[in-house]
Amino acid sequence: MIAQILFLILLGVSAFFFARRIGEIRRNIKLGRDIDRSDNSSERWKTMFMVAIGQSKMVKRPIAGILHILVYVGFILINIEVLEIIIDGLFGTHRVFATLGAGAIYDFLIGCFEILAFLVLVACVIFLVRRNVINIKRFHSKEMTKWPKSDANIILVTEVLLMFALLSMNATDAILQERAATMMASGQEVSETLSHYIEAGSFPVSAWLVPLYDGMSVDALMTTERFMWWFHIIGILGFLVYVPYSKHFHIFLAFPNTYYSKLLPKGELPNMEAVTNEVKLMLDPNADPFAAPAPDPDAAPIKFGAKDVQDLTWKQLFDSYTCTECGRCTSVCPANQTGKLLSPRKIMMDTRDRLDEVGKGLENGAPKDDGKSLLRDYISEEELWACTTCNACVEACPVNIDPVSIIIDLRRHLIMEESKSPESITAMFNNVENNGAPWAFPAADRGKWIEELNS
Repeated sequence: MIAQILFLILLGVSAFFFARRIGEIRRNIKLGRDIDRSDNSSERWKTMFMVAIGQSKMVKRPIAGILHILVYVGFILINIEVLEIIIDGLFGTHRVFATLGAGAIYDFLIGCFEILAFLVLVACVIFLVRRNVINIKRFHSKEMTKWPKSDANIILVTEVLLMFALLSMNATDAILQERAATMMASGQEVSETLSHYIEAGSFPVSAWLVPLYDGMSVDALMTTERFMWWFHIIGILGFLVYVPYSKHFHIFLAFPNTYYSKLLPKGELPNMEAVTNEVKLMLDPNADPFAAPAPDPDAAPIKFGAKDVQDLTWKQLFDSYTCTECGRCTSVCPANQTGKLLSPRKIMMDTRDRLDEVGKGLENGAPKDDGKSLLRDYISEEELWACTTCNACVEACPVNIDPVSIIIDLRRHLIMEESKSPESITAMFNNVENNGAPWAFPAADRGKWIEELNS
């Protein structure tokens, strides 16, 4: 009974901290501007199934993609056994699903879970080698400082330990099952504790660990089995608390993020509504500029572009929490490849870090002025103007994150609010204003190249 109470307390504490962090993230995302992503639900469901569930963009890099699918499938299916562990922990039972009368199905499931656990363990070891031994460039970019690098390793090492604990728990359980059955068959008295270990499950992988524990006494085996049981479930509950603070939160957010992803062509930049309305008014010869209602003097002035995270949309902020920090975006960025300062991954990481900072300093639910902003304090002007808006990063992202939209909104603020742009772009603006084209030639001279052809 003490063990059940302790388990209930651990479960409750873990759920509390997980829910509290989810509440913080939800509050932070709601700081963003509203944007409607409720259209075309059928296309959105299709996108989610293809990209998040089907992993269609992950497998474009086959080695990492296949390994990721193994971890992904293992994470989902092995949770069925975790459900059994939780029920056993709450009610003091042992392998409760085996008592439901479906022995063959239970044996099949446990066997599948063991194979998946082994494959997950192998995949995580390979990922650790890729990150720490093989010098893959995208894992060693400037933004991958101590914490981002440690975060990935912490999760991978934890996964390895959890899978080993699961297999060791099954190995000792199998030995205890055999010993209990042997004692009963020979007419020996079986203790109440040992009688819990009924013959249930199939152990194709943990059978290889049996020689490691087979020489132990019954008491030592039960202690080891219980230790592995507690280690496994405490590790999972710790993982639950840790993940919302980690880049691995994408295992939950990838599904809604792909559902709400942009359906327009990647290169199509959305126009600003306020500017569009002004242009339509100017182009309509029948429009009455005085017919529009007078602006509310108490309303906040319209902002063009974004300077800080609260000027971005909720979807852009959602993107920042979904970022996996895999670096695929940065590895295909032409600006980054040519030595420019821009890294699309850093754009997303900076947005998330700034959003967390703003969220911690809220006053009455509103951001307070701390003298800092996303622009310049986190993301420099040089990074913004290095972007070619080619959308290679958007195409490469395995969960449909859109760094380009953040870059464009920050640029809009620089130009429309601060009248700041690089000299080459300023010259282009002047040419468009004076000549109606980006080039420094008057309209009267545009046909002269034809004269040269005819001469």
